[in-house]
Amino acid sequence: MTKKTTAKKSNIKAVKTTKSVKKDSNKNMKAPSKSSKPVKETAAVPSKKKTADAQKPLTEREAVIQRIKQNLINQRDSLLKEAEETLSSLPSELNFPDMGDQATAEADRNFMLRLRDRERMLLKKIEVTIDLIENGPYGICEECGNEIGLKRLEARPVTTLCIDCKTRKEEEERIAEGG
Repeated sequence: MTKKTTAKKSNIKAVKTTKSVKKDSNKNMKAPSKSSKPVKETAAVPSKKKTADAQKPLTEREAVIQRIKQNLINQRDSLLKEAEETLSSLPSELNFPDMGDQATAEADRNFMLRLRDRERMLLKKIEVTIDLIENGPYGICEECGNEIGLKRLEARPVTTLCIDCKTRKEEEERIAEGG
């Protein structure tokens, strides 16, 4: 090889070596600077609001609402279990030699399905109510905006109307039906 090509190759090696040294030195420079700064751990430090909420005792209304929520969850689980059992036990076809027996079985089946349909609608109301307890304004009347009484909430947890508004609405429905 000539001196020119050897010099070029050695320059190329020198440049490559210099670049790698610069990269390594940059890495070395950055690493200590990161470790020299104090690192705040935000996940380990609880916020003041959460701490205050955890220490604040529940009011009577909040305690009743939490008890209602637990009852609704239990009721939902029970209804889902019953619906599953009903669907697995319903016969696909009803064939009886006697027409009276077949009619009775058909009527029983239709009655059971109507009950399950009512329970399905109740399940929807229960889901909405649980969501309201967790995220929204549970226990507030949709019409007048007043708080619904605790006794009414305990008696009918999925209600959205206070007793006065519900009474007025039922009277309006009765008048509209002509009764």
